[in-house]
Amino acid sequence: MGTLVGHVAPGFAFLALGLWHLLNHIKLHSLRPNSYTSAPWFPTSRIKYLELYMIMLALSIVLDKTCSKLQYGLTQFLGAIAFGQQFLLFHLHSADHMGVEGQYHLLLQIVVLVSLITTLLGIGYPKSFLVSFVRSASIFFQGAWFILMGYMLWTPSLIPKGCFINSEEGHQVVRCHGAEALHRAKSLVNLQFSWFLIGVTIFSVSLYLVLDKFYGDQKVEYSSLTREEDEDSDDVESQKEHKLDESKSFIAMGKKVFASVDMER
Repeated sequence: MGTLVGHVAPGFAFLALGLWHLLNHIKLHSLRPNSYTSAPWFPTSRIKYLELYMIMLALSIVLDKTCSKLQYGLTQFLGAIAFGQQFLLFHLHSADHMGVEGQYHLLLQIVVLVSLITTLLGIGYPKSFLVSFVRSASIFFQGAWFILMGYMLWTPSLIPKGCFINSEEGHQVVRCHGAEALHRAKSLVNLQFSWFLIGVTIFSVSLYLVLDKFYGDQKVEYSSLTREEDEDSDDVESQKEHKLDESKSFIAMGKKVFASVDMER
C-alpha cells in the first residue's frame, strides 16, 4: 500500500461507500423518521450485492441468503471485524512509525476507531440514526484521508519544506532534515486533519439538511395525495350509499302504491 495508487485506489472505494451509506441512511430516515431502522448494506439497482463484495467478499451474502434472525447483527459484526483488522494493520504496520507517514496513519487510526465503535453500537441500537450517520461519515472521511495521504506522501512537489522522498528497502519513505523540519511537517499533517474534519462535518450535515428537505417534501406530497384519495373514496362510498337509500325508498314507495291499489280493488 506504500504507493500513491495503493492509497488513492482504496481511498476512492471508501469515499464511494461512505457517500452511498450517507445518502441511503438520510433518505431512509427522512421518509420514515418514526420507524427508522438501520440497514447494514444497501443493494444497488444493477448489482444487488456490489457493496457486500466490497466489504467482506461473500461472507455477508451467505447471511443474507439464510435469512437468519441474527442477520443484521452478524453482518454488523463482520463489518466490525473488518474495521478492527484495518485498525491493527495501521497500528502495527507502517513504513515509518515516527515520521510524516506515521503521523498520517496515527490520525487515520482515530477515524477507523470511530467506524469500529459505531459499527458495534449499531448492533445494539439499530434504530439510532445518529449512530448510522456518524459511521457513514467516518467511512467517507477515511476515503478522503486515504486520497490525501496518497498525494501528499508520494508527490515530490507536495512534500513539506525540509523533507524529501527517500528510497528504503524497496519502498519510498518521506524523511526530514532534522527535528525542526519533522515537527513542522507533523504540524501541517495535524492542520490538514482538522481542516478535513471540519470539511467532512459541514458536508455531511449540509447533505442531511438538503436531502431531508427534499424527501420531507415528497413525504408531505405523498401524504396529501393519500389523504385526497381517501376523501375521494369516502365521497364515492357516501354517494353509493345515498343512491342505495334512494332506491330502497323508491322500492318501498312502489310497494305502498301497489298495496293501496289492491285494497281499492
